[in-house]
Amino acid sequence: MQMAERKAAARKAAFAQRKAAHDGHGPGRAGVLSSLLAGYRGVPLAGYMPIRSEIPPLAAMEEAAAHGPVAVPVITGAGMPLKFARWEPGCAMRAGPFGAEIPVAEEWITPQILIVPLVAFDRRGYRLGYGGGFYDRTLEELRAAGSVLAVGFAYAAQEVDAVPIEATDQPLDLIVTEAGVVTPES
Repeated sequence: MQMAERKAAARKAAFAQRKAAHDGHGPGRAGVLSSLLAGYRGVPLAGYMPIRSEIPPLAAMEEAAAHGPVAVPVITGAGMPLKFARWEPGCAMRAGPFGAEIPVAEEWITPQILIVPLVAFDRRGYRLGYGGGFYDRTLEELRAAGSVLAVGFAYAAQEVDAVPIEATDQPLDLIVTEAGVVTPES
């Protein structure tokens, strides 16, 4: 089986797992993420506007926005890294590519912490995304320019034994779930 087929099969199974976890959870899903981010008050960070059954980081983003700049990703084109537009609770938003909302005002920032959505993750710190490579390109660019903390945010049920990886896949530094923090094994 080719890598693209392996990833597609893994993605299909992981979407079902994530949806089941999402449907079974109530409020408080971002509590562990909020606790982690409390140690980084004022550091520029990027979260995301949840789509489909992604675990919502909004409560943690709102808390962080009281102490420093928070942004959300903006897709500028296929094959391009993400850009990050400053976001504040209640700011004017508009529809962006793939259904995620983005701020109307485009005030760009460079995050030092990146909260990354995912479909599945493993204990090595690898994530399975939607297949566009946006976060991999972005992490590669941010890491080349300096330090960035890549934090995957997911339901604990999204953990798999091994995510199929390619040379371009960028590992996460931490994975935060509603149940705790996973530090990747080396």
